Formats: sequence, structure tokens, C-alpha cells
Amino acid sequence: MYKNILLPTDGSELSRMAIRHGVALAKAVGAKVTGLSVVLPAHAPAGAGLAIAGDHVQEDAAAEFLAVISHEAHEQGVEAECFYVSGTSPHEEIMAAAQQRGCDLICMASHARTGLSGLLLGSETTLLINGCRIPVLVLR
Repeated sequence: MYKNILLPTDGSELSRMAIRHGVALAKAVGAKVTGLSVVLPAHAPAGAGLAIAGDHVQEDAAAEFLAVISHEAHEQGVEAECFYVSGTSPHEEIMAAAQQRGCDLICMASHARTGLSGLLLGSETTLLINGCRIPVLVLR
């Protein structure tokens, strides 16, 4: 069935729920998991961002988000590989990572909180589903 399940995370409680489900599914089918966090560019005023937040705040947060995946996988005895990428389009980074890492399923949460275009699933999730050739399991 599935051999490598991609688990994108933004650190939210919904993402943690999707991680638990994704790792449990991986265990049930004998798959490994690949954790991904997309680091978005900071929107601080020019010159203020680094002075206020430090050099690697977003990367440190991504590492914390990914540690949840590593911990859950370890607890359930599932092989895990985790990494983060920088980009401006989460759905495009998720699709690229799935393809580059040989993932055959994407398991993610949907926040469903972005405008009319994302009324049912959330805009990034909708864009991912519409543009991805890999199956996507959406959890809410």
C-alpha cells in the first residue's frame, strides 16, 4: 500500500492531530513518515525583523514542529525523516517535497479559515488537492 507518508506541519493542534493519525497509519501499513515544515518569509519591517526576533526564529520553530513528528514516530516504532524548507507557497513546497522524497501519500490537517475560496477545506489544502498528483488525506 503506502511506503512513505508525507506529514506537513505548521505546529498547530490540528497538525499534531494529523501527525498522530499519519504515524498510526504508517505503522499499520508498514510505511515510514517524512515530516515537513515550510518556513515562510518574515513580514517584519525592513531592518526590524532580525533585531526583534533573532536570526533563526522561524527555523527554530520549524525544528520544534518537526520534533513532534520525530517523537510520535519513535513512540510508535515508525521510521521518520524530518526536514524544513523555505518558500513562499506552502502547497507548492509540499508537492515538491513529496515528489523529491518519493512520498506516495500526503496526510495533513485543514484549518478551513481562509476566505470564501477556502470555505470548506482551507486555501492551501484546496490548492494542494487541485495541483497534486499524489493522494492527499485531509483530516479535520
